[in-house]
Amino acid sequence: RAAPSPKMMENTVFMSFTFYSTILILKMYVIAIITGQVRLRKKAFANPEDALRNGGLQYYREDPDVERCRRAHRNDMENIFPFLFLGAIYSLLDPSPTVARIHFFIFCVGRIIHTIAYLLRLKAPTRSVAYSVAQLPCFSMALQILLATIPYW
Repeated sequence: RAAPSPKMMENTVFMSFTFYSTILILKMYVIAIITGQVRLRKKAFANPEDALRNGGLQYYREDPDVERCRRAHRNDMENIFPFLFLGAIYSLLDPSPTVARIHFFIFCVGRIIHTIAYLLRLKAPTRSVAYSVAQLPCFSMALQILLATIPYW
């Protein structure tokens, strides 16, 4: 006989949220790795000790390509962290599993396209459209959370 699963693991919406959130966190790790690789390739180090280890203090400098990677990563933190909060709370509201999956999927795909557009310098407005589309499910979830919690205000 199988051991009983925790209540959250029985919540299909939460499990869907967990899947998409994990994809997004892995994507953030990939950007961090890409940033490190670009630093090494361009010899542009943020710390003097790293520059000394990799050729000398002349490599303790900024580089536009490294900064682009850092901006993409920072943009992820500014958007994915709020999604993690909103999605977790939204999952507790017992929304339709299909509607919830659509919310999570749109956000995830929007963020992936945003990152690709950022790092590959795709033609405008690709990045801003991806950003805007990804914000729609966040606003929807935030509104639903507020509507559900107004009676407790």
